[in-house]
Amino acid sequence: MEAKLWEAAINGSVESLLELLEEDPLILDKTIVSCVAQTPLHVAAMLGHLAFVREVLTRKPELASELDSEGCSPLHLAAAKGHLEIVKELVPADPEVGLVRNSAGWTVLHAAAIKGRAAVLAELVGVRPEWTRVLTDRGETGLHLCVRNNRVEGLKVLVEELMDKKDYGELLNWKDCDGNTILHIAVAKKQLEIVKLLLTTGAVEVNTLNRNGSTALDILTRSPRDLRDLEIEGSLRRAGGLGVKDLHVITYEFELDPSIPPQSTKRRLSSEQRPAAVEQKHKHRQGGWLGRKRGVLMVVASLIATVAFQAGLTPPGGVWQDDSDGEQPHTVGTSVMAYKEPFFYGQFMIFNTVAFLASLSIILLLVSGLPIKKRRWMWFQMVIMWIAITAQVITFFLSLRHLCPKESNVQGTLREVLEISVLTWLTLMGVVFIGNLVRMNLWILRKYGYIKEKERPAAESRREDYEEEDEDEDDES
Repeated sequence: MEAKLWEAAINGSVESLLELLEEDPLILDKTIVSCVAQTPLHVAAMLGHLAFVREVLTRKPELASELDSEGCSPLHLAAAKGHLEIVKELVPADPEVGLVRNSAGWTVLHAAAIKGRAAVLAELVGVRPEWTRVLTDRGETGLHLCVRNNRVEGLKVLVEELMDKKDYGELLNWKDCDGNTILHIAVAKKQLEIVKLLLTTGAVEVNTLNRNGSTALDILTRSPRDLRDLEIEGSLRRAGGLGVKDLHVITYEFELDPSIPPQSTKRRLSSEQRPAAVEQKHKHRQGGWLGRKRGVLMVVASLIATVAFQAGLTPPGGVWQDDSDGEQPHTVGTSVMAYKEPFFYGQFMIFNTVAFLASLSIILLLVSGLPIKKRRWMWFQMVIMWIAITAQVITFFLSLRHLCPKESNVQGTLREVLEISVLTWLTLMGVVFIGNLVRMNLWILRKYGYIKEKERPAAESRREDYEEEDEDEDDES
């Protein structure tokens, strides 16, 4: 009899259920008192058999409160699977079951949040908003679980449903057992869309510290870098995001500026803190500039070294595949270009070696641990990089010349391309050189007082000195 009941639940057959009830009216009661892992209502709710669930609840509504071996009610299973209509039937049957946590510490709302069941979440919060305040064993809300599992649609539903609630801001800034808010978690996982969503709410405290004393911006800067970091950092800074070091300098004292919209504010330093703050910010800017330059130099130098190494082992035209003592004696494994065009092969190897050693020199300086983190050393390394890039360009043109057939019209076209390319490259290098030379002269003249900086209005000076709204400010000397 019990086997037939289970088969009816699996198939969702209401006819079979009614036949079994005629044979044994107590068959559903027996499932309650027996020590089975799951009841037929669990099975039907998990498989989405709505008609079967309705029939069982009509005859035995107390089955909605039964828990399986994992501590899950039928509502847990229906919510996790996203069966909205079954959820609507189960919630009124026993509203208190929504507060029950299973063996993993999850309530019904938590199960729906983990799986990202947006429609189910909207129903649960709309009917029982108090369920959003129930926490997991780690002190997490449903918002934490949505962010941790990258459930964007589920998070949007929760944020919209909670927007008109009194504890809206408290829930958005709730900290788990590690002191992390949902913004901390989203930044740590590089979830750009979620970060933007949270910042647009206007209720997220962007500079909240977790248990380790880190803000969301600190978590971003200490994590492995990727392409999303710049956009996330820009969003955080535009929302007023700071690192913990800046929080020690800047007082949380805001004033409205009549020249900007009322919703925009800017940070103001106390008069005693301004000199120290300016110095701290200058060090921060210089450190940020140097850090980015070091990262760019390492990437470009590694790329040039790889290309130059490969070109040295496989020169244009390849290597001889055999030994020969004939008209053109050669040895296996030696360069064909060295026998055919020894002069251009020598030029090729010279410039390729220059590019290879220059790039390796930059890598060695960056990883050596020597105290060369000042701007003048960085400019020295950039000059070496210019040399490496120029040598690599010449190596490319020499390779192109050797690969081009001599008895063809391509030679004339190649000569024109080479002339235009070399002229363009020399012009570009000249512009870069002159630009940096002018910049260095202006810096020397300002340093020794021959040129005085133009005075700026107080509002503009304050905005430029004490705000970090744009990442490009770090490039200013």
